[in-house]
Amino acid sequence: MSRSASNDHVIVLCTVPDGQGGAMADSLVEARLAACVGIQKVVSHYIWQGQLCRDAEEQLIIKTRRDRAESLIARIKELHPYQVPEIIVLPVQDGYAPYLRWIDESVG
Repeated sequence: MSRSASNDHVIVLCTVPDGQGGAMADSLVEARLAACVGIQKVVSHYIWQGQLCRDAEEQLIIKTRRDRAESLIARIKELHPYQVPEIIVLPVQDGYAPYLRWIDESVG
């Protein structure tokens, strides 16, 4: 397997209400802000405004370039229904070189 160190790529994590992940994913990919968005079902447990909450959500696993992250985050904030959405940016330290090139090509 050919691997490549990468400081240019990031994974952005974002949770949305159950059933809303597909529309957000499509919007991000169509705008070429993300190369790919994986969606998985999660149940989040958290304290909000002093109350214990438990909600079915979808976690978006968004693959993009670091130089697209600011625009991607702005778009998420425009679309997101939460007052304080989860938006976490993680660096990609290493990856399969052909996949990283595909990300580059996809987000142009």
